Amino acid sequence: MRSVDASELLRLLAVTLARIDADMPLAARLCRACVEILGAEGGALTVSPSPDERLVVSTSDGLSAQIEDLQDVLGEGPAQVALEQDRLVVMPIDGSAGSAFPVFAQMVRSISGPVTAYAVPMRVRGTVMGVLSLYAHDGRLNHDLVDLQFLADAVGTSLLGDTEPLDWSAQARIHQAAGMVTAQLRIPPADALAVLRAHAFARSSTLQEVVDDVLERRLDFTHHDTSDVETERTEEP
Repeated sequence: MRSVDASELLRLLAVTLARIDADMPLAARLCRACVEILGAEGGALTVSPSPDERLVVSTSDGLSAQIEDLQDVLGEGPAQVALEQDRLVVMPIDGSAGSAFPVFAQMVRSISGPVTAYAVPMRVRGTVMGVLSLYAHDGRLNHDLVDLQFLADAVGTSLLGDTEPLDWSAQARIHQAAGMVTAQLRIPPADALAVLRAHAFARSSTLQEVVDDVLERRLDFTHHDTSDVETERTEEP
């Protein structure tokens, strides 16, 4: 596993989103982007509209969908713990004794074979709003747990953040900035807004501050064929 800085993870998220079918729903694209970036075999995004409710909004493949269904039916599993206890859960499902969820583990092994489940709480402004789940048959991901938590929070913010009502002028500026990012990365407007929100999260700033930087051309997400990086521009004196 390796650890990279926040800007590199945001670069990977933006570039990966740009490669995924634009006709897919935003949640599905974010889910597939996480699976690809982290080197998992499958994954899922779930949201929690209320403390007692867990809703699967996207799975990357049929096996992940089956595992999520098992957690719903049994009322147990790593995603349930991550959501209820606000902590990252790593659960090897390999037949060894001592599993916290023996029935769940046995049923998962019967449909997938040995697999390691990662369940990461997605936090929006410090509140757990859902879970990013990942499944790796070799037990390892491409990035460490710090990167995993950062990406989950960035995706949660992209998908669920900034829902407070804004005045008309603020909304217009957001749409204008999203339009510029759409042109720079050649991605749908919903993805562009997700990238803006993730960037705001990474910088510990507001969405409005990121929008201002885009509109003033201090922040550029132009998709370069060779480097595929977003750049922060500094003004010359």
